[in-house]
Formats: sequence, structure tokens, C-alpha cells
Amino acid sequence: MRFTPEALLDALLSAEPRLTTEAPRDCRGLYGLIDHEGLLRYIGSTSSANETLHKRIHQRHRTGSENTSHYFSHMYNTGRMWRDRDDATTKSDGDIAKRLRNEFISDHCRAVWVALSDDRNIAALEAEVLAIAPPDAIAWNNRGMAPYAEPGELVDATLRRLGLSDAELAALERQRRRSLGENIHPAPPSSRRPPVSSMPKGPFRFIALDVETANNDRGSICQIGLACVREDNSIETWMTYVDPQVDTWLWSGLHGITKDMVQGAPTFAQVLPVLEEALNGHIIYQHSGFDRSAFAAACSHAGRAMPPWEWRDSVRVARNAWPELKGNGGHGLASLKVHLGLDFTHHDACDDARAAAEVVLRAEGFQPAVRAKPAKAPDIQIDEFDVLEEFSDGSVARASKQTKKTPQERYSAGPERRLGISTVTQGNLDNSHIYLREFFEKFPADAIGGSNRAEAAPREISVDWGGETVVVTDLDGKKKFFRKRGWVRSFFERNGVAAGDQVAIDEVAPYRYRISRVTS
Repeated sequence: MRFTPEALLDALLSAEPRLTTEAPRDCRGLYGLIDHEGLLRYIGSTSSANETLHKRIHQRHRTGSENTSHYFSHMYNTGRMWRDRDDATTKSDGDIAKRLRNEFISDHCRAVWVALSDDRNIAALEAEVLAIAPPDAIAWNNRGMAPYAEPGELVDATLRRLGLSDAELAALERQRRRSLGENIHPAPPSSRRPPVSSMPKGPFRFIALDVETANNDRGSICQIGLACVREDNSIETWMTYVDPQVDTWLWSGLHGITKDMVQGAPTFAQVLPVLEEALNGHIIYQHSGFDRSAFAAACSHAGRAMPPWEWRDSVRVARNAWPELKGNGGHGLASLKVHLGLDFTHHDACDDARAAAEVVLRAEGFQPAVRAKPAKAPDIQIDEFDVLEEFSDGSVARASKQTKKTPQERYSAGPERRLGISTVTQGNLDNSHIYLREFFEKFPADAIGGSNRAEAAPREISVDWGGETVVVTDLDGKKKFFRKRGWVRSFFERNGVAAGDQVAIDEVAPYRYRISRVTS
């Protein structure tokens, strides 16, 4: 794309809002923050050389302090999500409110971004974009708006998902009243932690389990996710944060979980009895040997015996089902995400557990009957340390670092088929679109939506067009072209496409496509 201020602003204004956790972890650039009403309210940049888009958006703005330049935190420091970080007497209640706020932002706010290379003067480009941005798009900049009144129904929705205890809900009500200026005395101290949220009720065919840890100690479990597969192959998920009670947090940049987020969460010793009651007698799948070894270490720390569960490894299932991936991306979740077209956020315990369950179902020849969450946009990044190898003595080691692949190499694992060839018209060049009508029926029906974004399809496809990032979009069923079109002009320019030239669209994996210019 052109890197003029006008083009960059247009890219931010027209970009499809994405979850904050999906912000790229490996690049910098310009970004915008979207409020709970779906409106762009802030434009910023990762001008600092040591910050990525993910770090700035998902970690700083979402989980940072509400009285600094962390705008999500500031704008939603309200109602039951309010805290005064300088008031030590209400810290316990305030920590619960901050956790709610972090989760609310993840649930109901979004972000957009434009990745820029490090050799560009990002700070200067930000200033130029801000100078021409419409006022409502930068309403939060420089504290131009007061924090919102609490969006009560949306907060309630997040609370239902979290399943907080009565004690935690009472703490949030105290914070709401404090936000209104009432002098509410702190609750008397208690050594009790909140109960663990209720588990899905079986019977289940099998259960997939995944954990995230705070640091290199496998026993420092900070999140546990389950995906429970019923007889009809529907999947019901469950997740809890866990307070590992450690001071060292090395992996927050990987999974986004911080010490502040788990304050007040149950300890592993409190979670384990609930898991034992729910999981005993079931087959438990893990993706590699890490999760079982983490449980063993956490049980040892807690002075508890390891539950006698029947563990199985979905990596081994994947190796048997898709042997062609050996040496060609491997059988880690990130690679299988590309090969199978799975939709999940890697390094979220709940999503990774669901992905492991889907791997088993795909290997059995089934499609999951129900998704526990709305489909998320695919991320084609291959994690360098995704699969862990378990040896006969029970020890676990990370697999060797994978070589970064080009988009073409990343997609070479699956069989390709040509959907069709489209002849480019002058209208295509002028309006940045590509007609797909000659072979439109070959695209999956659940990726075809209506004529506007309000009628978007329930599932998206990804399109590799040769650029640095893969485009994630659905299809406009009326006009019969890709709904997201900002990349098309760059594709034409990059490939020197003129009126009368032809472009080919190939399916390289389920819901994954590659577009290229046809050369003689």
C-alpha cells in the first residue's frame, strides 16, 4: 500500500475490527482502538522500538494502569470496573474490578492496525495521520473524552462468562458505589478464595486439556482450559485462571496473562479437586506431553498425588492422520491450524484445548457439531516452539526451532485445487476488486455473506496474495467478490496487473486460498 497519511488513515478507518489478542506479536505500526459501540476512538502507534502491536494494544492499553496513557483502561475505569490504584485500603476490591475490566475489554472492544516496517519513521507518520483524522476517530486522544458510564448489560454478559463468586460480586458492587463518591468501608479481610466455576455436565466421549504457565517452572500453572466432546461431537469449553502464587512471570508476552489478572483467582490446590471430580474416568487428550508434566509438577508443589487419568496425545493422533506434515510444518497446533483451517487463538488455554479436540475429531473424520465460541480470524504464524517431545523417562523437551517459511511454503502441506481464473477489467483496477462470479459456488457457503458488513458470513476465509500478511475476509454474496478489498490494489501494483490480464485463485487448504497472476 502507499504510505501517505491519507492512505494510512483510510486503512485504519476501513479495516475490519479484530480482537485485541489478535494484534500481531512480531511487528510495529499504527493502530486504532474501537470502543464497545464499534466506533474508532483512538489512533496511536508503536513508536517505541521495543513494543509490538500486540504488546501495545492487548497488554498496555487493555491491562495497563487507568491513570496513565493506557486508553482502554482509562475509558472503562467506571462502575463495577472502577478502581483507585493509589488507595491501598481498597486494593483487594480494586484488583477484582480491574480483572473484570480486562475481561470486558477482551469481550466487547476491538482494534485495527496497519503494520509498518521498522525502517519507517512511525512517530512522524502517526503525527501526520492525527493531523487529518476526523475528530470522532481521535476522541480519546489526549483525554479528549471522559470515561464511559458503565455499559451494564455488556458487563453483565462478561460476568456471566466469568462465573464470579458472590464475594467477588459484592466487591464489584462496592467499587461501583465508590466510583460514585460513596465512602464504602473495605470488606473485612478473608483468607478464603472464590470457589471454582462450575464444570460442564457429561457424559463426554473425551476431554481435551491445555494449560498456560507463568514461567519455566511447569508447576506455575496460571490458566487451565478444557474442551469436553459430547456424543454428538459438539464441544463445550470451560476455563479458569489459576493463581500460581509466584513472583516471576516470564511468559506474559506469549499468552497475555499477568500477575494482576490472576490475583483473587483460585489456587491449583483449590482447582484440582473440582477437576478430579469432573475428569475421573474420562480420556484426557493433551497436545504434546507438556500439560501432563505441568499437572504433575503442580500436584507436587501442592503436596497432592497426580490424578490417575488416562492421558492421550493429540500430537500422535495428528502424526498418524497427516504424515505429510513431518518436516513440512510439523504437527504443532500452529501448523495444524494452517493445514486444517482451524479457528482459535494460540496460547489461550481454552482455545488450545478446543483446537486439540478438533484435531482428534478431524482425524476421526468428523467436523465438530457446535463451536463453543464464535469463529476467530485465522493467524498463520507458526510458533517456533509449539510441539514438545516427551521421552521415555517422562522428561519433556521443546522441539527444534522451525525455519520461518514463505507464504507459499507454509501452504504447501495440503493438496491444492484451482477454483478458477478471473480476467481483470479496468473496473476491477479502478475499484480494487476481483470478480469471482464464474466459480463463486466453489467457495464454502458459510463464508458467503450479504451485501454489507452487517450481513457478514459466520465464517471467514484467508487469502494469501503475496504480501507480508494474509488477508482474512468473507465473501460478498451479491457482488461476488472478496468483501475486504484494501489489499487488492497493492496486489495489482505488486504484480503489474493490467486490464485483460488474468489472475488465478487456488484452494490450498480448507478456507485458505492463494491468488496469483497468471503468466504465459
